[in-house]
Amino acid sequence: MRPPYRRFIRWMLPGLNIKRWLILAFVSMGCVVIAVLYAFGVDISYMLHEAVPLPRVASHLATILLGLGGFAGFGLSLWRLVRSIARALAPSTSDKPSDLIFRKRVLERGPDIVAIGGGTGLSTLLRGLKGLTSNLTAVVTVMDDGGSSGRLRAEAATLPPGDVRNCILALADDEAQLSEFFQHRLRAPDALEGHALGNLLLVGLEQATGGFDRAIEAMSQFLNIRGTVLPATLQDTQLIATMEDGSSVTGESRIAADPRGIAKMALEASPVVPYERVLQAIADADLLLLGPGSLFTSLIPNLLVEGIAEAVESAPGEKLLIANLMTQPGETDHLTQAEHLQALNEYIMVSRFDGILVNAAPPSRDWLDIYLDEAASPVRDDLGDGSAFSLEVHRADLLGTAHWAGKETLKHDPEKLAKAIAAHTRIFAGLRGVPAESSNP
Repeated sequence: MRPPYRRFIRWMLPGLNIKRWLILAFVSMGCVVIAVLYAFGVDISYMLHEAVPLPRVASHLATILLGLGGFAGFGLSLWRLVRSIARALAPSTSDKPSDLIFRKRVLERGPDIVAIGGGTGLSTLLRGLKGLTSNLTAVVTVMDDGGSSGRLRAEAATLPPGDVRNCILALADDEAQLSEFFQHRLRAPDALEGHALGNLLLVGLEQATGGFDRAIEAMSQFLNIRGTVLPATLQDTQLIATMEDGSSVTGESRIAADPRGIAKMALEASPVVPYERVLQAIADADLLLLGPGSLFTSLIPNLLVEGIAEAVESAPGEKLLIANLMTQPGETDHLTQAEHLQALNEYIMVSRFDGILVNAAPPSRDWLDIYLDEAASPVRDDLGDGSAFSLEVHRADLLGTAHWAGKETLKHDPEKLAKAIAAHTRIFAGLRGVPAESSNP
């Protein structure tokens, strides 16, 4: 049997850093009690006066110092105790304990939100929403065939990981530092040159776990994300666009690069079965969000997957569309907001949504000149009161900028977008007085 003193030493060894602060709390409060007894000279404290006889002034000074020391020690012990528990629960984060408690107690009781999309629009939206609730589900399109994702898709027989990677990073606690690593493009021989580190990790995890969905789950756990990322489908398929002249173009990257107008979108395989968890998430959602994102290559591809559009239309939760800021060359040239909705209505009943959120802040002249050089412009707001689509139109300043693809671009501001969603949806009505957690990295 281990001697008692050794058990005590083992008990005091560094672990969660909790025991020492509990002891300090008890000792500190003992000091406070002794100080009070000594100060008032009650019968119970008679022995203290006899044991430590002090002049009257020294007695009062010792009492004050002992009391202050006790209160200070007790406060320190409580503070360090909370920090120790917080570090045990979330050792990889540098957040303050108050932030961790806020996230655990408030954000985890937030509404269930499902955001459907892809590209940079969806990751921007998630970056803001994670300050409102931890119950987030991102439904991500997996039709990309360009860049690093396209190469991995062709060479490793995997689904394109790029949009999924961006959404996982957007929901991560320590997004700033993680993005620096996982967005890094390799400088290596031809086979690896230009691949994003996060893409390679997802492909490696897929091979290690046996499935793309399990790879997403594993990476999400590693990064301690706030929410869930789901691929719209696990089925490998390509986008097909029928152009206005009747010809067809296959592949997202080729469609986006083609200057001709798009008449209709479809999937190469038919039907494309949805990932099983997606339909359930849509049915259980308190709030469904569609957009922002490239109309034909990020939003509509999700709606082409069998059953997703119907699930959104019939879902009991509140539904909100988020309008794009700018037109896209070769995809939505010159389309107004109403024309965006008309195109979208071919794939989902727009009237089943409750409202649409539209940016009301015009870009500066300098930004307009930059985008004019790229044949893009702000999407003209011609929705009026939205009655033509049975939608309530909410207008707000949503404009922001972001560094993307090596340059500064106009994007939705994550915090402005999240605040506007909270201000214009019924599900957040009871939380209007609660400030959102800052999503700035």
